[in-house]
Amino acid sequence: MTIPLELLSPAGDADIGMAAIDAGADAVYIGAPRFSARAAAGVNSADLDRLIRQAHFYRAKVYVALNTILTDAELAEALDIIREVYALGADGLILQDVGLLELDLPPIPLIASTQMHNSTPEKVKFLEDVGFRRVILARELSLRDIAAIRRHTKTVELEAFVHGALCVSYSGQCYMSQAVAGRSGNRGVCAQPCRSHYTLIDGRGRPIAQNSYLLSLRDMNRLAALPDLIATGVTSFKIEGRYKGISYVKNVTAAYRQAIDRFIGGHPEYRRAASGACAFDFMPDVHRTFNRGYTSFFLSGGQEKIASLHTPKSIGQSLGKISAVGKDFFQMARSDLQNGDGLCFFTRRNRLAGVRVERVEHGKIFPGSMKDLETGVVVYRNFDAAFERILKKATGNRRIGVELDFRQDPTGIRLTALDEDGNKAETAQERLREPARDPDRAAEAIKKHLTGAGNTPYRITKLSIAPRKPGFLSAAVLNGLRRDVLEKLTAARLAACPRQDLPFRPNDAPYPEKSPDFHANVMNAAARKFYERHGAKIAEPAFEILPDIVGRTVMTSRYCIRYQLDLCPRLQSPKTTVPEPLRLRDAHHTYRLEFDCQACRMRVALEK
Repeated sequence: MTIPLELLSPAGDADIGMAAIDAGADAVYIGAPRFSARAAAGVNSADLDRLIRQAHFYRAKVYVALNTILTDAELAEALDIIREVYALGADGLILQDVGLLELDLPPIPLIASTQMHNSTPEKVKFLEDVGFRRVILARELSLRDIAAIRRHTKTVELEAFVHGALCVSYSGQCYMSQAVAGRSGNRGVCAQPCRSHYTLIDGRGRPIAQNSYLLSLRDMNRLAALPDLIATGVTSFKIEGRYKGISYVKNVTAAYRQAIDRFIGGHPEYRRAASGACAFDFMPDVHRTFNRGYTSFFLSGGQEKIASLHTPKSIGQSLGKISAVGKDFFQMARSDLQNGDGLCFFTRRNRLAGVRVERVEHGKIFPGSMKDLETGVVVYRNFDAAFERILKKATGNRRIGVELDFRQDPTGIRLTALDEDGNKAETAQERLREPARDPDRAAEAIKKHLTGAGNTPYRITKLSIAPRKPGFLSAAVLNGLRRDVLEKLTAARLAACPRQDLPFRPNDAPYPEKSPDFHANVMNAAARKFYERHGAKIAEPAFEILPDIVGRTVMTSRYCIRYQLDLCPRLQSPKTTVPEPLRLRDAHHTYRLEFDCQACRMRVALEK
């Protein structure tokens, strides 16, 4: 039995989701109408229905995210939404709030959001025992960590992020936005204070780094690590980006589709999770679309320098250094720049600056401004005009393989279609056989008109014709026969799409922690009841409703500022160690940094 590998893409709306499926996604995830961790990326029922129908045609899946924490008053509305998305045919529900498990849920497969902080074998095993079909792993886990989780679990599916923007904190464990802006990431409205600039000061109040983006990380890129992730037991590979545009989703999905297909091509024990093969009319390249620079993000297990210290914005593709400058132009060893390209570079003061290419002539690049452009400056392209034009026009070319069988007898013709998933359709006509002047040409005409699938989601992989020397049939008859059988096949595919119901049955599997604090994100009585049934007593409610937050940890991170700035005590001599505690300051707040060197973790606590 082969193991399916799922490529999972983001859908900010139904059109982006459909474009992702056309580009090769085996599944997409999209926000519920309310209560999604990306509050501005929800979808209405009509659009969700449209997306599900398109996905199910290709045997792709649609997972709906309803993964915020909820108040007691919101539970009833959330349940109504869950019942509605189940009735529309959604294939899974991504949730964070365990209070939902105390309600009368429809039998929709449950997926544990990464917001649940799924970072240990004990936690993932608990979620499996509770009844979750799938667990979305914490992004920070190493290959060794993931392998350990797989060894401690049995059948639960493991989903891992492979590409896109990174939260500096463990997901679900960041309260910084709530603390400083009253906008909770666990409620879907994060203000992204991690993308702001800060000043780092030592224990004596002296600045170490000023006005730097000390909490802003590069983006994840694990294209090269897919085989390693598969070896650990991951079977779903998730692209972040429900706030990203359609061009981004097309490009990144296509890049990962090609990489996964290459792996499957050399490993017959694996297969694609959905149907249809993709052909692209562009060359996918993740460096030519939005990115802040890339990192594989702790897959090796050790600390990494992964911050984007000088900008939280996209820098795009590195083009190389400027080799010469003139009054209103510069030159570099690059021949593919075009009018309208957006370029950026870092000035001598490490500030990101940007210019637009106005024209390119004879190897000379004329930007809108020459300010700070000089020989030796490294230039990046963060808007590739030609590539964007290609992506906007690029359409999906995902086709289902179909075998056709044509039969002709003295009184009629029949065409049978069998697709790659075993669905079958047939059409027939009563038609007296008309002898052909040239039987070979008649057979060629049948082949030509029946194998030309045209603007349909099918590709004809095989055609059988009997008898070998058929009678004459007009092009109109043959084309109509093909259209009819493929329309019937489409209806058969949609009617036969498998639906997996998985009723949730409450149990009393023991929770691995006896007295969870505010990090359990309990905001309603139903969630508290859930933990009590599993042997845990909630010590305090969610951060969002704590009466006093000064002194509280607002962020827990595997990323370490000391390591990033070459200040790690393990790498310093006693004479060069920086006085502690270290603090971050912005215009309004001060945060104390606490370091757990044994676990190699950093905590950020709000001081004032």
